[in-house]
Amino acid sequence: MNDDDLPTVLPTLLPRLWRFALRLTQNQHDAEDLVQRACVRALERRSQLQPGTSTLSWLFSIVHSTWMNELRARSIRSRGSMDWQDEEIESFADPSARNPELDMLHRQVIDAVEALPEAQRVVMVLVAIEGLSYREAAEVLDVPIGTVMSRLSRARLTIGQKFSVQAPAAVRKGESL
Repeated sequence: MNDDDLPTVLPTLLPRLWRFALRLTQNQHDAEDLVQRACVRALERRSQLQPGTSTLSWLFSIVHSTWMNELRARSIRSRGSMDWQDEEIESFADPSARNPELDMLHRQVIDAVEALPEAQRVVMVLVAIEGLSYREAAEVLDVPIGTVMSRLSRARLTIGQKFSVQAPAAVRKGESL
């Protein structure tokens, strides 16, 4: 793809960019703003898209770097002012849901991913949700591939521990019940 194709391809990638931004920001409005800023930046800098580079990976990289810049700016702004928190909006179960237990499990998995440290959550989203290869995720985050593998491993262990079923103490010790 050349840089002239970006305006045509970009709309098809918006749902994935928004999903990634939502997982980074954990806020719908911040995600929308982030995607908008990243798209403007991508269109302004489309000549920097190298031939042979995955457009999606390049865009994920822009979204990620834009978010990191926003976090730094917020940190600087918060040093001199109070940080006001909006009240959390209550969320209710969808009455039209076909399987409430499955919906609850999905919510628990999402909550577990969102509770991960930032670095692990971003890698989990890129690899497990967006389907990027380890190499592509490493390029997006500008870290070595081993770092991606390590963060992903720790994230999976953390989530696995939250969902593991603990056997009774007697069984763990090898005793019979």
